[in-house]
Amino acid sequence: MYSSNLAGVDAFADLFRGVRAQGSLFGSSTLSAPWSLLFVDGAPLTLCTVLEGSGWIVPEGCPPEHLAPGDTVIMRGPARFSFVDEIGTEAEPIECGEHCATPEQGGTLHRLGWNDCGAGDSADATTLVVGAYPVRGEIGRRLLDALPAVLRVAPGGTADAVRDLLAAEVAVDAPGQQVVLDRLLDWMLVCSLREWFDRPGGEPPAWYAAHRDSVVGHALRLLHAEPAAPWTVSSLADRCGVSRATLAKRFADMVGEPPLTYLTCWRMTLAADLLTDRKAATIAEIARTVGYSDAFGFSAAFKRIRGITPSEFRRTGTAVATGVTTDARTY
Repeated sequence: MYSSNLAGVDAFADLFRGVRAQGSLFGSSTLSAPWSLLFVDGAPLTLCTVLEGSGWIVPEGCPPEHLAPGDTVIMRGPARFSFVDEIGTEAEPIECGEHCATPEQGGTLHRLGWNDCGAGDSADATTLVVGAYPVRGEIGRRLLDALPAVLRVAPGGTADAVRDLLAAEVAVDAPGQQVVLDRLLDWMLVCSLREWFDRPGGEPPAWYAAHRDSVVGHALRLLHAEPAAPWTVSSLADRCGVSRATLAKRFADMVGEPPLTYLTCWRMTLAADLLTDRKAATIAEIARTVGYSDAFGFSAAFKRIRGITPSEFRRTGTAVATGVTTDARTY
């Protein structure tokens, strides 16, 4: 069953369940112009941060983005992208991926041993840190669906402190460095996305903006903390301290759908990931986990939302779910 503890539970946090840097291959690029790195793996989500120097991110099918010191760009896969010293650079592209080689054009590419990441002698050398993330299952897709193909976060916000810690960690070679870098990249990703959603004039997803409302935000946290609870609009309103009519209207106005419609869609998202879990719980067990007392009612709701039965989804969805995973890593 899902936890009923509201601390740290919300729609945004839930989307990061399957987005973790774990056991990554780490490194950084310290480059002197000209250079051209071509990232070929097509990871579902990639974070690029410039610790010093500058360059250009050139995504397939999107306009280039200039990165200055402290800038972070988050790329949504599977499109490939390049990092170059300038548009139209004469440098030959160096393919970077899980088994990328050391560039030979004025820079060095390090995968481990961060202490030598500043080997470049040029005063205007650029140091880039890249973290490629797996995004698994239906929960992860909700995060990807909320993002554009390319988003850029400038320095000057809460992510700066994390970037400083990241820069300090890449400059040393200490025990436990792998774990520290994993967690710092996770922290950097969350802070960068939160800053982008909160930017002036931004258009965050409705569920994200609704969390700032004292009533609707509390309702969303309850639904995410206790998705299997026998919720009604009245019981949810009671827990939020408002009338049924107030909650129903306020929730629909801010989120774009009624509370129980949102809950049903979230339950089916949770169920979809459970159906593709290799632990192979039965459909009846999954039904109870997401709040249905019998498999028949669950199957009917799942087919209404997803268009196929849970059994059909289990047969077809497992291949899709296992096909979108890739090891988190940095170059």
